[in-house]
Amino acid sequence: MNSSKIILSSEEVSKAITRIAHEILERNPNRTEQIALIGIRTGGAVLAKRFQDTLQVIAKREFPLGILDITLYRDDLSEVGPQPDVKETKIDFDVTGKIIILVDDVLYTGRTIRCALDAIIDFGRPECIQLAALIDRGHRELPIKPDFIGKNIPTSKSEEVYVKLREKDGKDEVIVASKDPV
Repeated sequence: MNSSKIILSSEEVSKAITRIAHEILERNPNRTEQIALIGIRTGGAVLAKRFQDTLQVIAKREFPLGILDITLYRDDLSEVGPQPDVKETKIDFDVTGKIIILVDDVLYTGRTIRCALDAIIDFGRPECIQLAALIDRGHRELPIKPDFIGKNIPTSKSEEVYVKLREKDGKDEVIVASKDPV
């Protein structure tokens, strides 16, 4: 990394998660029993668990949680290599009729979300799928728009966004860094 800047501190990440959880409940009044969360591996899965914990405290009820690996749904699978690293998808509930909150850490081109939508539909027919992203950095290649956003961060294509989460990185923060020149 040449230069980097902290965009969200640990406290700001926590506040964004709490705010999004409240927005999820406000957007789906009187339908909390239909809400289920699915996080995209790996950052989205960590965030989905945090949303689940926060929603359960606010709404005083349990919310199903699933973890989705989208590797085999990628449109660039041939570029990944001969042996893609496929992780477990774990969705232990029927998605049919549910309001699925699909969670990812960074929304960029929209291609990951397209893969996730295809994968979820393979599990059944939800009532609807709503998208929650901690960071929306723009540069969409597909017509995908989040329903819930922690923070919009205008970036250039020569920058990277790194979401660090305490469960996997030891601390919470979001950093924008310029890519190393090739």
